[in-house]
Amino acid sequence: MIDRLIVDRIFAAANIVEVVGDFVSLRKKGVNYQACCPFHSEKTPSFVVSPSKGLFKCFGCGKGGNAVTFVMEHESMTYPEALKYLGKKYGIEVQEREMSPEEEKRNDDRESMMVATAFAAEWFGKTLWDTDEGRSIGLGYFRQRGLSDGTITKFGLGYCPRHGDSFAKAASQAGYKEEFLLSTGLCGKRENGTLYDKFYDRVIFPVHSVSGRVIAFGGRTLRSDKKVAKYVNSPESEIYHKSNVLYGLFFAKKSITQEDCCILVEGYTDVISMHQSGVENVVASSGTALTQEQVRLISRFTKNITVIFDGDSAGIKASMRGIDIILKEGMNVRIVPLPEGQDPDSFAKSRPAAELREYIARNEEDFITFKTRVLLEGAGEDPIKRGALISEIVASVAVVPDPIMRSVYIKQIAGSMDIPHEVLASEVARKRISHDSDTQTRDFIRRQEEIRRKERSSGYTADPESGLTTGTTGGGIAGSSIEELEKELVKYLIKYGDRYFDYKEGRNVVSFNVAETIINDIEANGLVFRDDRYRKLYETYRDLYNNARTADGTQDLASPKEDTVGLHNFINHPDPAVSNTAVDLLTDNDNYVVSKLWKKYDIVVESESDKLAESVPRAVILYKSKAIENIIAELRQKLNGQTLTDEELAELTFRISTLNRERMAIAKKLSRLIL
Repeated sequence: MIDRLIVDRIFAAANIVEVVGDFVSLRKKGVNYQACCPFHSEKTPSFVVSPSKGLFKCFGCGKGGNAVTFVMEHESMTYPEALKYLGKKYGIEVQEREMSPEEEKRNDDRESMMVATAFAAEWFGKTLWDTDEGRSIGLGYFRQRGLSDGTITKFGLGYCPRHGDSFAKAASQAGYKEEFLLSTGLCGKRENGTLYDKFYDRVIFPVHSVSGRVIAFGGRTLRSDKKVAKYVNSPESEIYHKSNVLYGLFFAKKSITQEDCCILVEGYTDVISMHQSGVENVVASSGTALTQEQVRLISRFTKNITVIFDGDSAGIKASMRGIDIILKEGMNVRIVPLPEGQDPDSFAKSRPAAELREYIARNEEDFITFKTRVLLEGAGEDPIKRGALISEIVASVAVVPDPIMRSVYIKQIAGSMDIPHEVLASEVARKRISHDSDTQTRDFIRRQEEIRRKERSSGYTADPESGLTTGTTGGGIAGSSIEELEKELVKYLIKYGDRYFDYKEGRNVVSFNVAETIINDIEANGLVFRDDRYRKLYETYRDLYNNARTADGTQDLASPKEDTVGLHNFINHPDPAVSNTAVDLLTDNDNYVVSKLWKKYDIVVESESDKLAESVPRAVILYKSKAIENIIAELRQKLNGQTLTDEELAELTFRISTLNRERMAIAKKLSRLIL
């Protein structure tokens, strides 16, 4: 495990804007930064980064956290992996203490796969440059394709020898375990138990994650034998999911952000040749059908996609299939058709960057113009084919989420195809209603399956009447009233702990501190929070609060809250689940503003902080009441479920009676508060 002092140094060094900005295109808005959320699909930015608080928060999907939790969520890293990533970014050496066997197994397997692929990438590269076979076959092929030595080095291209087990032997001799060589797809296993190379006799294209780590490989054969597969690719694994990866994105992301446009091509060499020509905002779907996840990956950096595919019919059909997926994600898509017989690789090699950019700008078409032109060429004057063509174009327009853009497209189609605007608008609306209905049905089924899955795993069942979760076993559970109150109390502490409120007792008005009111009541009654996240946040606040008091027992008011019970202690809590919870509490209601209409008519709306005099005492009393109810329930269960002596029976009965009287007294006090 990583020492806490090093963790603190990483948190202190990590600039939330820099960290998030490596993956998302941020735009400054006031004191904060905004972007479309990288964790869900949206057209209106609701993802906010606060440099002053050091946190991010999406008010659409609810995700939030600090720099470390962002890297964890975005890159699917563990907590130690994210710390190492940021340590490397900011030049902080990360040393670890010994972990338990369980922790080692959980954290090391994925990292071991990454280490194996990194070793493979280095080995393939050395084989290309340092062996006679690699130079004559692999390097000769790349140079023949017009790639410079600098480009070959930049993309880490390599070669795997034709002898079928050269890499397997080298990896085994270097100490790499068989299980990781197999799970990454680098090696296969013969019936006699020996390993062989999956990529033998092929030139190698390493595939990088967004952060630059090698996670997979593509291997191209140089044989003319049609029985041999042209490409062999790494299989799906713990570190590689091809539907979530775009080839070249690591090298292109900076240029994509600067150009505010992503050029999408099909293959490895298409990307490499365009980069070499000076056009670097290029990525590839690596020969697979474009997926929704890949489009969302691009949307983190830009909303504009230019699709370039081969000038043959197969390339055009491929672009057609991808268009609807891009449109559905609210992206702006344009198409660049290449001349017949050309692909981005050959086209880029014959032109310098300026000419290449000029061609793209001059020939790119919006998807309606492109699709209409291409389909009309095949339909001719056949009315049945033209009707099918119109239906297909309408289906594409129907998935566009922006109503204004849909209206523009409908008007454009009506003009170019001489069809009444009302007919097209009606057909688009019908298809959208059908699509929305199907989506809602799927979402409903998914939610029901999720509920059933949670029931099976936890032993709890959903009560459809109350909307609450009830269990077959005792104790508080997520979503129950007592945990909602724990959440409420912790929120008041970390958001308003330094505030004071006036509370009326009889004829007197007494000023109370929020933190003192909550902490004193909980500690005096020996109450312990049931939810680990809220308990850790409460204990962190309580300890910092107590340390900030002077020797005579009063709080040192000369020290500002930020220096004593600072928000960074919660946002940067070592437990990611706790820090994410703190961010949720701190940003609760941050995205809501009072209507200008209400202000116009002088309608006063009390904020959360204005109601502390009512809400804090009420939350404390309610929590105490619920805690007593739980204790009584446990005692009654013990009373009914065990054989007790007369003395034990009398003691339990007395305790239950005492607690009931206290509960009634609390109920009367709570009733007065409500009134």
